[in-house]
Amino acid sequence: MSGHLYNSYNTRPCLRLSSSLATASFVKSRQLFFSSNFALRLSSIPRLCTRAYLSLHTTTTTMADGPDAGMDAVQRRLMFEDECILVDENDRVVGHDTKYNCHLMEKIESENLLHRAFSVFLFNSKYELLLQQRSATKVTFPLVWTNTCCSHPLYRESELIDDNALGARNAAQRKLLDELGIPAEEVPVDQFIPLGRMLYKAPSDGKWGEHELDYLLFIVRDVNVHPNPDEVADVKYVNREQLKELLRKADAGDEGLKLSPWFRLVVDNFLFKWWDHVQKGTLKEAADMRTIHKLT
Repeated sequence: MSGHLYNSYNTRPCLRLSSSLATASFVKSRQLFFSSNFALRLSSIPRLCTRAYLSLHTTTTTMADGPDAGMDAVQRRLMFEDECILVDENDRVVGHDTKYNCHLMEKIESENLLHRAFSVFLFNSKYELLLQQRSATKVTFPLVWTNTCCSHPLYRESELIDDNALGARNAAQRKLLDELGIPAEEVPVDQFIPLGRMLYKAPSDGKWGEHELDYLLFIVRDVNVHPNPDEVADVKYVNREQLKELLRKADAGDEGLKLSPWFRLVVDNFLFKWWDHVQKGTLKEAADMRTIHKLT
């Protein structure tokens, strides 16, 4: 929203000031302007800065006091600053919108908003899969267990590149650092293998949900993991049998364990046969990026 203020009032320097500094600056500026012969010509400048500051303050206050007042501050910032890539069902880019709007079920249903996503499946040299439990502060699907990293390419040049899913791979490298603290050099972009794409829709609760065209990216690397508590509650590596036990507990409702809907779709449709290719070193033979699997 601050971007709109910059565009409307050209007040970028003013908005960098704290409220107290801004107020002092405006008063001092007015005194200087009115003591000069240029007062009438320049007196509008502090007014513009004041208007921009008050507008920003009002917007911030409204967000804090509104229906999303309970939203975690970090997640709120990401919801409004990050812009997802809107696509049609053939994965053609049709626009962009905030992460907030893209995850409102009302907008998903009324405007058929569909955005790009990616899901990373990272295996270590023992062919164990790294899972994460999403943090309690996540807006959608808090505290569910899921694959290594799930997020969105953003509407920026480096993440809009379609060739060999390079945009999604660039985004995956970025988010592995953001969420799990995995340095970029430990997950080189050229080591991600895009295996397929799936389209799905899943409500999280009455207000939020997902409608994604999801790029499924596999990588086999030994990495150092340092989870970001704003994003991740827990992590663990699992082998096939341990994952099957996790599925059994989730189906039975044991220990309140839940899995993300996109992870479950991948598990039920692709994961175990792709795991064979992980162990054989033949992942590229399993890749099918021409098909968009529409799953429910």
